[in-house]
Amino acid sequence: MSDTPHILIVEARFYEDIADELALGAVKELEEAGATFERCAVPGAFEIPTAMKFAIKSMDFFSGRKRFDGYVALGCVIRGETSHYDYVCGESARALQDLSVRYTLALGYGILTVENREQAWVRASVRQKNKGGAAARACLDMVELKRQFRLYPR
Repeated sequence: MSDTPHILIVEARFYEDIADELALGAVKELEEAGATFERCAVPGAFEIPTAMKFAIKSMDFFSGRKRFDGYVALGCVIRGETSHYDYVCGESARALQDLSVRYTLALGYGILTVENREQAWVRASVRQKNKGGAAARACLDMVELKRQFRLYPR
């Protein structure tokens, strides 16, 4: 295995402007670390776990090995007037945790769960809380931890 981790960023695009800012932070962190990456867009946070499962099941055509060393989940769920928020937040988080444990994934969780757009922007902004960058850093840290436990090659 190469020392350079290859990461999949799965972006929920429901709030495109927030998704762009989260991705900006994640990409910057991965590039600064020298990691390679691919990006995949899904409609919303609820679809992120399914996209990751597709990727987990995919294999590199030439080597027959798994394609990704780690995964970064990016998205935003803003509370509305109904209980939909609770289902999307809870089920997407649960599904990602289940995938992470079942498949021993190096996962960076960057799905914002907020009350309003103002909170989302504070958390997404690369000049403020930079949660996209934090999720990418968590993923890279977990990739390194997997290496320490000798859970590679892919």
